[in-house]
Amino acid sequence: MSKVTYKDAGVDLEVYDEAMTRLPRLMHRTFSPRVLKLDGGFAGLFQLDFSSRLFARNYRDPVLVACTDGVGTKLKVAQLCGKHDTVGIDLVAMSVNDALCCGAEPLLFLDYVAMSHDDPPVLEQLVQGVSDGCMQADCALLGGETAIMPDLYQRGDYDLAGFCVGVVERGQVIDGKAIAPGDALLGVASSGLHSNGYSLVRKVVFELSALTVSDHVECLGTTVGQALLTPTRIYAQPVRKILRHYRVKNVVHGLAHITGGGLRDNLERILPAGVQARIDPDSWRVPPVFAWLQQLGEIDDAEMERVFNMGIGLVLVVSPYYADSIQRMLTDHGLDNWPIGKIVAAA
Repeated sequence: MSKVTYKDAGVDLEVYDEAMTRLPRLMHRTFSPRVLKLDGGFAGLFQLDFSSRLFARNYRDPVLVACTDGVGTKLKVAQLCGKHDTVGIDLVAMSVNDALCCGAEPLLFLDYVAMSHDDPPVLEQLVQGVSDGCMQADCALLGGETAIMPDLYQRGDYDLAGFCVGVVERGQVIDGKAIAPGDALLGVASSGLHSNGYSLVRKVVFELSALTVSDHVECLGTTVGQALLTPTRIYAQPVRKILRHYRVKNVVHGLAHITGGGLRDNLERILPAGVQARIDPDSWRVPPVFAWLQQLGEIDDAEMERVFNMGIGLVLVVSPYYADSIQRMLTDHGLDNWPIGKIVAAA
């Protein structure tokens, strides 16, 4: 009887080592001088403050902000398409956009990739997406972990988890407490479905309608796979620009990332007692992917609004006096945005 090896159990350490050699360049491209070099270390080092003018923050009372999330069953679409270089952007977006809602500057990101078996090209694509997302978010991909678990995942399956750490001055934390009647609601366009509701999406598209990822959708001008894999929009750069511009004035009173639960549920998370959001449902342009999906599955309006973002990926609750100037800043950054309602006293 021959001796049993790790490879016999489904984990090939030589292939794993090859996969690991593909990743450092994808991390290093996201580094700023605030990252301290520690190649081969057991953790990553990030300098909170910096002496040069470009990176100096001179924090007085910094508060760390931490978020974690995944991509959900959108990963199954990526696996069907054989395209794995965009879901990493989704992974970064889901955590970074949450951190922004506290007014934080995203500093660093960590990823966790769990795979059924060693597959260096697929792993490289996944981390390429994470690296691209970190570039968009202006944060460092400081480290990560890859786990090979052949008995836990079917061959070809994988899962992703992400972790973002940011920082904000205590006096500039956005917690919704400043929201008051009269505040304007500014909705910022999503890029589409983002990364929520994909269990429903997949049931409607692939099970009930028997479509494939390569089928062309006339009303969208894309294939099914292209429409469903559009990455989640990352709002870090425009939001950080707005917050830096109004550093002295308390102009942005609340931020809501519109994910599972839809517009109303996510807005309610940041509203203080005594107020409510009055939303005009006809005030923004809903992307055609939602109408296509709703018609395909004969989904009720209420269910659509409860599951999906319906074209609004982020809401800023702002002082009405500054709403126009903030809208211009968002437009200058290439983001469609609309006044979608206002804050009123609770009935």
